[in-house]
Amino acid sequence: MRSSFFGLNVASNGLYTAQRGLDVINHNINNVNTPGYSRQMSVQKALPAMSVHDGTGMIGTGSYGASVDRIHDDYLDFKFWSESDTLGEWGVKAIQLMDIEKTFNEPSNSGFNVVINDYFTAVQELSKDPSSTAARKLLIGEGITLTKYFNNVAVHLEKLQSDLNYDIKIKVDEINSYGKQIQQLNKQIFAAELDNNKANDLRDQRTYLVDKLSKLINVQASEVTVGKLPNGQDEKHFLVTINGKAFIDHYNLSALKVEQRDKKINVDEDIENLYDVSWEDGNSLEVRGGELKGYLDMRDGNEGVDQGNGASPNYKGVPFYVKKLNEFVRKFALAMNEGITIHTDDSNNTVYTKTTSGHADGFGMKKPGGSLSPTGIRFFTVKGWSPIQNAVSEVYTSEFIGSASTVNDIGNIYSKMTAKNFSISADLIHEESGEYNVAASTTSGLAEDGSNLLNLINMRHNGHLFMEGTPEDYMKAMISTLGIDTQQAMQISKTQDVIIGQIENRRTSVQGVSLNEEMANMVKYQHAYTAAAKMISTLSEIYDTLVNRVGVSGR
Repeated sequence: MRSSFFGLNVASNGLYTAQRGLDVINHNINNVNTPGYSRQMSVQKALPAMSVHDGTGMIGTGSYGASVDRIHDDYLDFKFWSESDTLGEWGVKAIQLMDIEKTFNEPSNSGFNVVINDYFTAVQELSKDPSSTAARKLLIGEGITLTKYFNNVAVHLEKLQSDLNYDIKIKVDEINSYGKQIQQLNKQIFAAELDNNKANDLRDQRTYLVDKLSKLINVQASEVTVGKLPNGQDEKHFLVTINGKAFIDHYNLSALKVEQRDKKINVDEDIENLYDVSWEDGNSLEVRGGELKGYLDMRDGNEGVDQGNGASPNYKGVPFYVKKLNEFVRKFALAMNEGITIHTDDSNNTVYTKTTSGHADGFGMKKPGGSLSPTGIRFFTVKGWSPIQNAVSEVYTSEFIGSASTVNDIGNIYSKMTAKNFSISADLIHEESGEYNVAASTTSGLAEDGSNLLNLINMRHNGHLFMEGTPEDYMKAMISTLGIDTQQAMQISKTQDVIIGQIENRRTSVQGVSLNEEMANMVKYQHAYTAAAKMISTLSEIYDTLVNRVGVSGR
């Protein structure tokens, strides 16, 4: 039997269904610019039909809003997460490498090529008039400029490594913060869906956080079924892993931590107190992607060299360029001071060979009213560390010249020299009339003899001074390597940006809110609502006639 007000019930169902559709559209329109929001759709279904008592058929009972679904494509999420870490890694590398390029400042009017050229030009000018005190002062000044160039670059790279170390700590804190937020959302989503509801907005927030997390570190995320709930539904847990180890497992969070190293990985290039990244439970962590890997590679990268405390990342980061600068100043100072060149033999052993006289072999100019300036002065030395002067003087006396063991001793002493402490000898810049100590001559007492300076000039064109060739060739090779790495990082970053953009476009086409589409749906539901309301009005008139008018006129 059907109620006398059956039609009114059916019409009211239509009214409520249209109202729900309008409510969902209203929510979509309000979140058109909300990051990570997925559009929602009211799913409308027909209510079970009612059989007519006389067997002549079935009458429909209207419709109802079965659910509010989130329009989403999980595959596109997985695709985004797998590509996002590469974008994060190479984006960081591109930015940091460009910063290093600016530090070297090549080509420019104040870069290495200009500085080294001015230095050798000053040597050349002094060789023309070795007795000129003005030319001697000019050479000392250009030598100071040369050392200051390397000092400034080294200090900037040291500061950059310190900044990168701080950035690593910030990124680990950010990763843990996202992890805690996802953990809390897992609890809210699980509780909200126990009664078969769908926590669409909470799921959007969680997906958006995983999007941001995936750019910081290589993660894999998925929802796994672990059993059945008492109501028969699947019990699903959301799992986020890093290299297969659970970072977030439903309600549980395994955080990351940073702690200062006891030993340097790059012994001669690293600053003190750099951070290692590991799991909070003490297990080691290998970061394979994301911004965190970019920062680690740039802070520690030294071509995979192992100096006894673990291998560095196989990348050319700050330590690599510090190493190259240190190598330059050591070989250059050794050649200028001692006339000694360095090469590696077939057994990969370092071999020192004296090829000509250096500044320490020459003679200065006799000071007015004084005696002949002393020999054995090194033009280049170590800032704030006088023992290099004394130590070299102790082993490098005339009777030991040409002795292989002594040459090796001298070469080993220069291993204390770095780009940061590279300096001009105090005998030249601090002593009164220090310009007289510039050893221009190879013969004692000849003020016009510039033969020793010619030996120094010839070192500039010595193609065996460095493996790459001359001093300029060495620096050009290093700058070229930096340029190639920067271009590679920029290219990979741009390529990944395009890939991410394509995935985002596909995501938007599936889950994004289109105002035109929402307006069209709004009109559709508005018409349905109006029609249902009209049906209620019509049925109300029918019932009014039936109740109040039928049989009245017969009295």
